[in-house]
Amino acid sequence: MSALDMAERPVHGRTYWVLADCWNLVRRGLTHYQRQPVNIAWALGFPIVSVLLYGYVFGSAMKVPGGGDYMDFLMPGMFVMSMAFGFINTATLVVHDSTKGVIDRFRSMPMASSAVVAGRGVTDLLLACVELFIMMGTAFVMGWRPDGGWGFLAAFGLLLWLRIALIWVGVWLGLLVPNPEAAGNLFAVAMPLTMISSIFVAPQLMPDWLGFVAAWNPISSTAAAARELFGTPVGSDDSWVEQHALLMSGVWPLILTVVFLPLAVRRFKNLSR
Repeated sequence: MSALDMAERPVHGRTYWVLADCWNLVRRGLTHYQRQPVNIAWALGFPIVSVLLYGYVFGSAMKVPGGGDYMDFLMPGMFVMSMAFGFINTATLVVHDSTKGVIDRFRSMPMASSAVVAGRGVTDLLLACVELFIMMGTAFVMGWRPDGGWGFLAAFGLLLWLRIALIWVGVWLGLLVPNPEAAGNLFAVAMPLTMISSIFVAPQLMPDWLGFVAAWNPISSTAAAARELFGTPVGSDDSWVEQHALLMSGVWPLILTVVFLPLAVRRFKNLSR
C-alpha cells in the first residue's frame, strides 16, 4: 500500500475501535464454543434437566397461593434461575483467560479495556438467548402455555436484562478469584440466592423472616414480573416489593449494572502484569 493510499484511509474515532474490539472478542468467544461443543452442550443441557426435574419430580408436592397449576408458576422461575446461574459460567471463562495469560495479552495490546469486558458480556448474552429459547421450547412440550403478544416479549426482555446485570458480576468475580476451581465454588453462592427466592415457592408460604428476605431478593422481582407478563397465576401479597414487581425487575438489574460494570472495568485495568 502506498503512502498516498495510507493517507486516504479513513481515520476512525475511539467509539469505532471500542465497538470493533468488542466484536472481535465476541467472535473469539463464539469460535471457542464452536470448537468445544461439550461446553455449550453442558450450558444448554443443564437448564433442560432442571426444568424436567423440578417440573415432574417436585411439581406434584408444591402449592400455588390462590390456586393454579404449579407448572405455570414454576416455568418463569426456572427461566430466571437459568439467567441467575449464568454468572458462574461467565466467571469461570474469565478466570480461565486470566490464568492462561490471555488477559495479560489483551492488556498489552492497543485495545479498549471496556471492550474486553463488553465482549465477554455480549457473548454470554447471545448464549443466554439460545438458552432461553431452548428452555421455553422444553416447557412448551411439557404443557406450559404463556400468553402471547407484548407481554411475552416484555418478559423475555426482563429475563435478558437480569442476565446482563449478572454478567458484570461474573466478570468482576472472574477477575477477582485466583483459579477456575475457585470460580466453580461460586455455585455455593448461587444456590442460596436462587433457593431463598420466589423461584420455586411463593414467599408468603415461607416463615415470615425468610419470606421477607425472599421477597426482597432481586431475582424474585424478575420472577414475579415474568409470571405477570406471561399471564400465569400468582398469589397476592401485601409486600410492597411484590406489588411493584414490574418496577423492581427493572430497578434491581440497573443497580447491579451501575455497581459491578465499573468494578469489572476497574479490576481489569488494575490487574498486575
